[in-house]
Amino acid sequence: MAETLQLIKGSREGRYKVLLPQISALIADEPDLIANCANIVAALRQTFGFFWIGFYFVNDKDNCLVLGPFQGDIACTRIGFGKGVCGTAWQRAETILVPDVEQFEGHIACSSASKSEIVVPILFNGNVRCVLDIDSDQLDDFTEIDKQYLEVMATNFAYLFSNG
Repeated sequence: MAETLQLIKGSREGRYKVLLPQISALIADEPDLIANCANIVAALRQTFGFFWIGFYFVNDKDNCLVLGPFQGDIACTRIGFGKGVCGTAWQRAETILVPDVEQFEGHIACSSASKSEIVVPILFNGNVRCVLDIDSDQLDDFTEIDKQYLEVMATNFAYLFSNG
């Protein structure tokens, strides 16, 4: 099914509109959470060329986020509740869009090349199960278009966490 993903050109919104159904088809018959998250990350990076993209999974026992499938430079392995952009998105259970990470109080600099960031929590049964973290090496790279479509994706794919 990997051959389903096609190179997508055009506006960012247009790419999301084409990509989301392709991701759905890519993960439809695979029950493994990690495999599906890995393919989602790869599809997003292949389509948009984001600097860094990955999942952080909630670890209730340690009250932290733990690094999951990602693509990009080496990343922070654990992030505390309410810490940095990821931990704050988890705490608030809402998407956080940061045009300039240097202006976000408490930003955790896993890479000095990261300039802007968007973090989307994925909820299942009302609880944040993980966050999708996307970094850019460009300032102000994310818009309401990214927020809108990534939130749709998070809602559409929350079922992946029914057994996770």
